[in-house]
Amino acid sequence: METILNAKILPGKKLFAVEYNKENDSLIVKITQVPDKGKANKEIIKELKKFFKVEIEIVFGLKSKDKKIKINLPKESIITLLETQANSKTF
Repeated sequence: METILNAKILPGKKLFAVEYNKENDSLIVKITQVPDKGKANKEIIKELKKFFKVEIEIVFGLKSKDKKIKINLPKESIITLLETQANSKTF
């Protein structure tokens, strides 16, 4: 099962981080790269793939800070992983 979530990208941060925004049912993805020649998108895919341990694809918004990201997991699993990460403060 796969899930497509909206994601707000915040570039130029010191550390990569991902959070779940319950109000908007979306992800907030903080990245270290700036949007230059696809570097930001590569970081998003690489780090989310490492975190979720499944395939990740940006399906909309390759040149935007607002993206749609496909994660090959059920939505409940995604939310559980993100909440566990937020509670433990380890990533």
